[in-house]
Amino acid sequence: MTALSIIIAAIVLLVTGYVFYGSWLAKQWGIDPSRKTPAYEKEDGVDYCAAKPAVLMGHHFSSIAGAGPINGPIQAAIFGWVPVFLWCVIGGIFFGGLQDFGSLFASIRHDGKSVGEIIQDSMGKRAKKLFIIFALLVLILVIASFVNVVAGTFFTADNAAKTFGFVKNPTGNQTTAIISLLFIVLAIVYGILTNKCGMKTLPATIIGIVGIVLSIWIGLNVGFAMTRTTWIIVIGVYIAVASLIPVWIMLQPRDYLSSFLLYAMMIVAVVGIFISTGNRDINFAIPAFNKAKASALFPTLFITVACGACSGFHSLISTGTSSKQLDNEKNAKAIGYGSMLIESALGIISLIAVGMVWDKWLGKGFGSPSAAFGGGIATMFGKEGTGIYNTINALLTLAVSVFALTSLDTGTRLSRFMFSELFLKEGEKTWKDASGVRAVLAHPLFGTTLMVVIGCILGGLKLSAIWGLFGAANQLLAGIALMAVAAWLGEVGKNNKMFFIPMVFMLAATLTSLINTIVGKVGAMAKGADGAFFWGNWFQLIFAAAMAVLAVILVIEGVQTFAKQIKAKK
Repeated sequence: MTALSIIIAAIVLLVTGYVFYGSWLAKQWGIDPSRKTPAYEKEDGVDYCAAKPAVLMGHHFSSIAGAGPINGPIQAAIFGWVPVFLWCVIGGIFFGGLQDFGSLFASIRHDGKSVGEIIQDSMGKRAKKLFIIFALLVLILVIASFVNVVAGTFFTADNAAKTFGFVKNPTGNQTTAIISLLFIVLAIVYGILTNKCGMKTLPATIIGIVGIVLSIWIGLNVGFAMTRTTWIIVIGVYIAVASLIPVWIMLQPRDYLSSFLLYAMMIVAVVGIFISTGNRDINFAIPAFNKAKASALFPTLFITVACGACSGFHSLISTGTSSKQLDNEKNAKAIGYGSMLIESALGIISLIAVGMVWDKWLGKGFGSPSAAFGGGIATMFGKEGTGIYNTINALLTLAVSVFALTSLDTGTRLSRFMFSELFLKEGEKTWKDASGVRAVLAHPLFGTTLMVVIGCILGGLKLSAIWGLFGAANQLLAGIALMAVAAWLGEVGKNNKMFFIPMVFMLAATLTSLINTIVGKVGAMAKGADGAFFWGNWFQLIFAAAMAVLAVILVIEGVQTFAKQIKAKK
């Protein structure tokens, strides 16, 4: 099957899913355009702030996309292109889209509150506290993973001629770094123009796009150099500040402008697929199936391909930031369900990209999945080393970095919400309502600082030491989020039957993966294997065990809730 056939098939199936299944879900749950959303009912100018649909779409899509739909499908391609294709399409329509849309809908019916609050209404206070602890563990892994990815696309090697400051004739990483810094400044300008100066969206967007082009031109001529460790520290400070300031200053405008890069990246990729069709020098070389890897397909495939099919992190974004900015319930389908399906399409594009450089990827000719993604798409336009190849490769690497940074912004803000929520009693809205030690623990600065410091320390590990655990934790969170929304829908008398198969499957796959991790680490330590007692292995073991225990307890709580609901109907 050709790359062109694969992308056309994916688009047709995903659009069909959006039109028919997405609309059916909206009808089943009773989407009401006349109902006032939390963005207006609880407007505070900081977190609750209504955004225009295009702006919110930009925030939501950029936040959920990150590096996940690129890294996951590329790493999972070892199983063959058919399993990855099927999981991205089927998972996106019936698993990921269901979770994202359902979480967003449940949150806007709960004053824009988190999954934890939704769980409390249907499963009780204890379940809420357990979920928040679990979600915070996942967010630590999110911060660690994406700090690692971003620093990896920014850093200048320690042995370089210049390791700090502006440089001429920049490397790809130095170009990416300066453009990303300029992007932050551009976002702040956009936020001020639209929110304080009253400029309309269209002229501000034109200014923003011109600014993006100018930033790219500057970055191709002048770069910025810092070592990996320095970048990790700078990124940590940035995400801490970005998570504390009002959403209109940074979150909304940066994510909105970032989305144009993402859309452009996907358009370039599709154009490249069409251009490369019939070119004998470029071949999609991934086999349909890899029989040698078939035995490990479950659960590995469904853990590795997270964001391209189903991701628990999305439920935190839907209920943490997007629900607080949604201007009308009628837009929930496009933002919650539609964004997920576009991300599935990006997962398919990533699969095609690595297929164009398959032999080089297998031969470890790329340092990371992101590099393989950029190289694969650039190959569709020209041979390695040519001007067109280098330009497209650099721009795509930039796009991946921007999206990872966007996910970092959002993930850190979410961790602030949830950390404070963990220490507040019933009826207490903010840290100001708490007393004593709880007031300190619930203060935004405390939780934000703690989460960022831990995440940045772990971000210094190799990505391979984080990603597998992040994938398992992320997908386990998806299973719990599906369970939470299903329990709430059952509590309010709405159809929740569509949740049960995805919920059971995600819980089974992820718990299996975590158990495998625990057994593997304990086994290696018992044998005294080389490097088995490295602190990174201890971290993986403790995190895997803690999340498995918390998940099992939450599943028991969920089963008891469903049993009560069934009994009440009889």
